[in-house]
Amino acid sequence: MSSPLPMAWPAQVTLCEVGLRDGLQNEKTIPSVEQKLRLLDAVVASGVKIVEVGAFVHPKAVPQMADTDALCRAMNKVDGVEYRVLVPNLKGVQRAFDAGLSKAKLTVSASEAHCLANFNSSPVKMVEGFADCVEFAAKNKMTLSGAISTSFGCPFQGRVPIRQVENVVDSFVKLGVTELSLSDTTGMANPRQVYELGTHMIGKFPQVRWVMHFHNTRDMALANIVMAIQAGVRAFDGAFAGLGGCPFAPGASGNVASEDVIHMLHEMGIDTGIDLLKAMDTARLAAGFVGHAAASAVLKAGRCADLVKEKAQGQDNK
Repeated sequence: MSSPLPMAWPAQVTLCEVGLRDGLQNEKTIPSVEQKLRLLDAVVASGVKIVEVGAFVHPKAVPQMADTDALCRAMNKVDGVEYRVLVPNLKGVQRAFDAGLSKAKLTVSASEAHCLANFNSSPVKMVEGFADCVEFAAKNKMTLSGAISTSFGCPFQGRVPIRQVENVVDSFVKLGVTELSLSDTTGMANPRQVYELGTHMIGKFPQVRWVMHFHNTRDMALANIVMAIQAGVRAFDGAFAGLGGCPFAPGASGNVASEDVIHMLHEMGIDTGIDLLKAMDTARLAAGFVGHAAASAVLKAGRCADLVKEKAQGQDNK
């Protein structure tokens, strides 16, 4: 019996912080602009190079994002850091431009059933409707990326077939959008599914820069990230303190905690360029602002390195 091939691990992985958007948009206690600015400064100070600072959506739909304009105008931009916002349409792209941003992320669901139920349109038609966004961005030297929600599962139809995800990706690529996030909106993804979808998409669309976005709804996010790395993905989203949630699973954990991802990757010898201790401080700050404990294992148990120190000190005291 032949031995299995050894796993190949990258030297570095990129982590985007989405706590200011996807983390806070589900919180009952809404931090002030000043508090959000403190969080943003802490995120950047920890070494994060890509930050999703908010969303330009209707304030009645997502009141937690109503101050994104004010946040973008007040924030201190640091050279070398990418600041982006989530937008649903041309108006959102225009608002991003007016607020001084050069990057916006368009979003659509991969699920045919989800799109038809919520928007009375197919995912492909929705992406084709982004043509005016692409035209505006090109004229104003903006960059657009895409987020494909429910890429792994949908409450309307269960597991989403690869073909449906592929159709959305193909539509984005035809528009010239070649940075795409596959999002596990409902926390239904499993490691095998992640590996199979990841290898398929990377093989079929090598021109795309892939990002994966996992929720830890059923405690599989870290395992999913490991398998996505094995599939060839090198960029992931995370949210400080694991803030957020799933609208289809009330009370469930939200996004995977950035500090847990950083800790895992560093323990694996994979660099993120982020200071873990500072990221943990950011998570504690965020938890204080929203008024509840963080959904973060490393904040509760500490780093592996901390355990080793404590054990050594205990032996010294004997």
